[in-house]
Amino acid sequence: MTTLQLTRGQIERTLSQRIQALYRERLGHQPSKVTCELFDEKLTILLENSITPAEQLLLEEGKEESVEHLRSDLDEVIQPYIKTTIEEVLGISVLDLLSDATLETGRMGLIVILESAPSFRTSPGRNRRQ
Repeated sequence: MTTLQLTRGQIERTLSQRIQALYRERLGHQPSKVTCELFDEKLTILLENSITPAEQLLLEEGKEESVEHLRSDLDEVIQPYIKTTIEEVLGISVLDLLSDATLETGRMGLIVILESAPSFRTSPGRNRRQ
């Protein structure tokens, strides 16, 4: 998809839905909310309740160190899928993907650096943010 005819909001929603589906399909756990925001050649992604039931069980049993290792391994495995999903939706290469999770809150954040800023259609009556 080289020319995007969608608005910024539509692109962000599509990314959110695809990433939420990716987690459900690959990890068997769907975050309760995925928020994506594009600005220039950057994309931020926030996942709410990203901790899997297995991780939650280990946390309840005081195995925080095990969960940190498991989370690190899961992130390493899922990141190429996230990168591919972003590139498919935007039609732009991902140069870098940084992520971190907070076990206490169950939130995970990603900062994605894109090769270039995506093009999109502006909504009527709205200014294009870039």
